[in-house]
Order: sequence, then structure tokens, then C-alpha cells
Amino acid sequence: MITEGVRTVEVIRYVKPLREGGSLPAIVHADDDFPYVLKFRGAGQGSKALTAELVGGLLAQKMGLKVPELVFMELDDRFSKTEPDEEIQDLLRFSVGLNLGLHFLSGAHMYDPQVPIGDETTVSKIVLLDSILSNIDRTAKNANLLNWKGQLWLIDHGAGLYFHHNWDTWSRHLERTFPEVKHHILLDRATGLTEAAEQISQDVSAQDLVGIVSKIPDQWLVDESTTLTAQDMRSAYVSFLQSRLDNLDGLVKEAEDAR
Repeated sequence: MITEGVRTVEVIRYVKPLREGGSLPAIVHADDDFPYVLKFRGAGQGSKALTAELVGGLLAQKMGLKVPELVFMELDDRFSKTEPDEEIQDLLRFSVGLNLGLHFLSGAHMYDPQVPIGDETTVSKIVLLDSILSNIDRTAKNANLLNWKGQLWLIDHGAGLYFHHNWDTWSRHLERTFPEVKHHILLDRATGLTEAAEQISQDVSAQDLVGIVSKIPDQWLVDESTTLTAQDMRSAYVSFLQSRLDNLDGLVKEAEDAR
């Protein structure tokens, strides 16, 4: 089915874990006959990582960047009952319900800086996207970029929007920039930042931000550590993202100075 523009599919087969990352995502097959990389709600940073992944991926798509299709994935409890690995068994059990999947790009390989791909506008947009999201996880150590058929594809935005790990202080991030851009794996090639910022301003509106944030499932916004409601959190996400778009010139200068 379709949920506000993001399809929902059901996991029908667990294939194998991907042990490259700490959160143990997995390759699975869904009832639409396609393979996906499943990101588990019961892993690591939980639903906050899925929220950052969803918002980051949809925002990237709105900017015209390439991201594997994002889908909501329903996981039932039968998989944990047949899994022999106790760590994965717990992960499956704690993730029953709605999770997030990315279409599996068969044959893709990790981006190699020694084999640069992507034009200067695309590369610059990616740098600014990560500055907007405060995504600290696009470095030489962990590029989170795929080379698929000679084009750059973005994966794993779960480390972005880290303000939401402490809702008591989220508003302090509204005036901040992103000094960590100095570690971005694509920064040295981002020579079209001004032009990229102009395109982002044209392509992403305040209404777009509201639409993207509205896609976050209510159950991912349950947080017993705060009195904020799901709607309060959605408003905070929109305010944060809008503050970054309003300060694109500052983010451009910061990136150019770092480069």
C-alpha cells in the first residue's frame, strides 16, 4: 500500500545480516518481490535513526540527488523464532512492527575517492545536504556513498539530525552551523557550492519540509524522556530544517572556508 507517498511492504524472507555497520541492517525480501536493506527500529539509536534516515533520504530526493527507494517495512514476530543467532534474534524481536527499508542496489560498490564520480553540482549538493542535516557520517572513514552504474547514490543518513537525541536542548541547534563539514569526503571536490545552494533554494520549499516531516510515523516519535507530543516533534524538525535552509549562505561560506 502507499502511505503518504512512501510505500509500505511486508518482509517475507530474512536473507542475511550486513555486519559492516554496528546496527546490523539486513538484506531481506518483501512481498513486492524486491530485495531491500532493512534498517531495524530495535537497533542502536532506534526509531531516531530511522527518522533521520527517512527525512534525510526524502530531502535528498527533493534536491534531485539519487537515493534508493525508501519504503516502510512491516516485520512480524515469526522471524525471531527461527533465527539461531541470539543477537539477531533479539534485534528481530525488538523490531516487530514498522521499520524502514532501502531498495537493494545489486552490483553497487562503495565510493572510492580515487575513482571520483559525480559532477561538481551534485557533489556540492551532497555536501550542503549533510550540512543541513548535521550528518557527521560522510567521511573518508565511512563514506556512505555507493557507485552504482557510474552514478553517486546516497545511503545511511541515520547519524543526521542529532539534536533529537536530547529534546530538552533541541532549540539551541537552530542558530548553529556545521563545523564538521571539514571532514566531509567530498569537500575537496565541492567547487559549485554557490550554484548548488541556489538550486536547493529553488527546489525545496517550506511546504516541502512540512510534507517530508509529515511522513514520520507516529510510533517512531514516541519518546518517554520528554513531554513533547508527536506534533511538537514534527514542528521542531520543520523549524530546524527551515533554519538551515534560511542560512544556506552561511553553510556555503563555512564549507568554502573549510575547503
